[in-house]
Amino acid sequence: MIINRTRFLFNLLLIPFLLSSQNKHEKDYSILFYNVENLFDCDNDSLTNDDEFTPTDYKHWTPYRFYQKVNGISKVILSANAWNPPQIIGLCEIENTYALKQLIYHSGLNNQSYRYIHFDSPDKRGIDVALLYRSKYFAPIESYPINCSNTESSYYTRDILYCKGVMLQSDTLHIFVNHWPSKRGGELASEKKRIVVAERIAEKVDSIYHTDIKAKIIVMGDFNATMNAESLHSLITHQNLCSILQVKSISNKPIAGSHKYQGEWSLIDHILISEGLANSQSLKFEHEIIQFNYLLEEDKSYSGFKPRRTYAGPRYIGGVSDHLPVILKVKKRKGN
Repeated sequence: MIINRTRFLFNLLLIPFLLSSQNKHEKDYSILFYNVENLFDCDNDSLTNDDEFTPTDYKHWTPYRFYQKVNGISKVILSANAWNPPQIIGLCEIENTYALKQLIYHSGLNNQSYRYIHFDSPDKRGIDVALLYRSKYFAPIESYPINCSNTESSYYTRDILYCKGVMLQSDTLHIFVNHWPSKRGGELASEKKRIVVAERIAEKVDSIYHTDIKAKIIVMGDFNATMNAESLHSLITHQNLCSILQVKSISNKPIAGSHKYQGEWSLIDHILISEGLANSQSLKFEHEIIQFNYLLEEDKSYSGFKPRRTYAGPRYIGGVSDHLPVILKVKKRKGN
């Protein structure tokens, strides 16, 4: 009861800010992507390897910790765009629809008209990608998963989520939400797996361009690849995609990416857009890494800062994620 009362008061205080911001920016919208790092419920699913995220396993993943994480994610979403929450959100490392429902219906997001699109993927850990959208702004037309697994070799990975819909009753958007195979087993050896996923996207994008060469396409996700990796570079080059990400700094310490591993920042979370969207004369774009102070902590092993994650091994820290979210702000130019 205490948690519910606190959430209610938090939502009540937000309403004046949200209403004033929404009225001011009716023609603008934003797109967020966030790897939320293991948003598992607390139940054991016998069909997936999720045992560590249960109350009785070594991580002691309890309902209290789950809702702490849910509220942390909702706080990021609500404050990501100056209290005008993103109209479209891509998420990865979501276990199931239960976790999504708790996020959009039982947190600070519950009055923002968010809906979700989610498909169970064959990933062995049971983590999926998902799309959230605010129904006031975006209307889906069709959506489905694009399979990237290979059953013949018993290799299973996350599907790509594809959605076609209409934004602000005018622009048709084609959206791909991704979580590409990790670098487990070595970057070079695993790159072949990411190339396969890139080829799946390329096939679908080609079919879209065949119908409309100026199609407005958004490809976002955790690609586990930087811009110069063969898989991502090839996709960007051949499918006419681009990124206009602005890397800023905090407290004079450079945040040079969305993820940090062994002291090295890398930009592996991206929001890519087609030339048909980027070249629009009526739109301008701001694309950046979100780096709120509460998402970071001092990197004592190396230097500077690092994302404040939920766990460090078996030790509970209570942060939101080991990734930083990225956001694309789309604004109407004056006179349009």
